[in-house]
Amino acid sequence: MNLIEELRWRGMLHDFMPGTEEQLASEMTTGYIGFDPTANSLHIGNLATIMLLVHLQRAGHKPVALVGGATGMIGDPSGKSAERNLLSEEVLQENLAGIKQQLEKFLDFNAGANSAEIVNNYDWFKEFSFLGFLREVGKHLTVNYMMAKDSVKKRISADEDGDRAEGLSFTEFSYQLIQGYDFYHLYKNKNTKLQMGASDQWGNITTGTELIRRMGGGKAFALVGKLVTKSDGTKFGKSEGGNVWLDPNLTSPYKFYQFWLNLSDEEAEKLIKVYTLLPEDEINRIAEEHKQAPHQRALQKALAKDVTIRVHSEADYLAAVEASEILFGKGDLKTLKGLREDILLSVFEGVPQIEVSREQYTAAGTVTDLLSEITGGQVFESKGEAKRMIKNGGVSINREKVQGPDEAVTYELLQGKYLVVQKGKKNYYLVSVN
Repeated sequence: MNLIEELRWRGMLHDFMPGTEEQLASEMTTGYIGFDPTANSLHIGNLATIMLLVHLQRAGHKPVALVGGATGMIGDPSGKSAERNLLSEEVLQENLAGIKQQLEKFLDFNAGANSAEIVNNYDWFKEFSFLGFLREVGKHLTVNYMMAKDSVKKRISADEDGDRAEGLSFTEFSYQLIQGYDFYHLYKNKNTKLQMGASDQWGNITTGTELIRRMGGGKAFALVGKLVTKSDGTKFGKSEGGNVWLDPNLTSPYKFYQFWLNLSDEEAEKLIKVYTLLPEDEINRIAEEHKQAPHQRALQKALAKDVTIRVHSEADYLAAVEASEILFGKGDLKTLKGLREDILLSVFEGVPQIEVSREQYTAAGTVTDLLSEITGGQVFESKGEAKRMIKNGGVSINREKVQGPDEAVTYELLQGKYLVVQKGKKNYYLVSVN
């Protein structure tokens, strides 16, 4: 199956220039995508774009990932409603290093002729003078051509209520010219004939093909994937807490896994084609299994497993599954004890966390004392309330039911410092003994 057919059945294809399919069929083609280093990690919105490069390489072509050390200093206006803050060179270098490390997880850099490459456009822009750029590049495109781009028109036109638009600085206005020159440079120096990206990049990408035609008389091509959105039409890649990052220090593997697991059926059926490499017959089988028993969430589980393993590791996936069982009543003390501290804290992020001193914990006479007075009334406001619920079998510590209100405090601290207290079916507390 060729690249166009693969992207089409996966629902990833938005548009491509005439002649693109013929070019891909004629020879191994080098294609690139640019990544904006505004953070030291990519997120799952970027991952959909990375998958375009993955499929390009799987189809026998050569992928190039351009990390925009130069363009990151300016800011792309595409899809933005306001100008963003510019980053220092030091911060940009940190971000570039983080992004390069992540890209290496998905692309094969030792595949022979079609091995992946990473390039940084700062390498060819750092010696380019302003006057030199205007003379060599700027004269080839008219302001009329650049103003016609949707990303520009949206920023300079009034909204439906007639309010003034945010406006567009010359810095951001010039972005498409600089990105266009990236394509020309890669075309000239690496025989790169294809640029890909999300659909909101169409204007910038076609500027590059136009520059190649006007500056060198060459022929280049553009292909864009569908912008991945949620079922409500909003941009995909964010949870309630913000972006879902690929860096485990920004989004823990447990929260990453849970994000996919909590997708709606409609979203999961669409995104399993975008974010996994599972073949069509396998996806159809999982979809049918899901249809027969929707409550088992076969689509969400298959998607969450595949993406978590590829972004993080199989060990992180298994730990996330075990952590999920803790909250949903299936995990036991052995499972809880096996959790790493970072995953334990991630699982119980958002639940009340109570700190007690080691002296207080040691001095606690009974579990009733611990869960009322020593925890400052945060679990139970009084001893009487604690005793009643314990007698009714409604309290567990570290997944073991408390047998009686006068039970001694002899629990093994998880990671040497934590107790997980469960009151009723859904109320959790994390007690930290310091």
